[in-house]
Amino acid sequence: MASTVVASTLTVTLTESISLNGQSFGGTRSHSIASINEIYKRILTIPADADTTVVSFKSATSASDVALDIQDAKYLRISNLDNSNTINLSFQIDAGEDDSAADESATIALAPGQSFIMGTPHDSIAVSDANATIETTLHDLESVLIDSSSNAVDVEVFVAST
Repeated sequence: MASTVVASTLTVTLTESISLNGQSFGGTRSHSIASINEIYKRILTIPADADTTVVSFKSATSASDVALDIQDAKYLRISNLDNSNTINLSFQIDAGEDDSAADESATIALAPGQSFIMGTPHDSIAVSDANATIETTLHDLESVLIDSSSNAVDVEVFVAST
């Protein structure tokens, strides 16, 4: 099958803007990612008291239903669309990089209205519980789960791939 999709460049622009005591602070940063030809975008409601997987990655899309190809994914954004509830993002890590279940995890809180952004999930994350030392042997991100606690919340997931 010949594709009619023409790859394009994704441009991500972050802007901070604030004025304090009559002086402007903040800035704008842009980053471009070439050859994007696949977009995964979804807005979904995470039920109360139900951890929900919102995106998963494998070495091949045939390895798991609805998995995105980890080598092709170049940009990931998860936004908390709720206006009053914090969510927990649980990053499930495939330390063995063998497309099996996650071996490790790391969790961060994402406040209402905020977004989490990262580049490729391939060889991009690691955790260590030994003496709080920096971990430089990075592993694959296997999936992202969202814990909404006791509140139903809306989130947006955006992944750009080559």
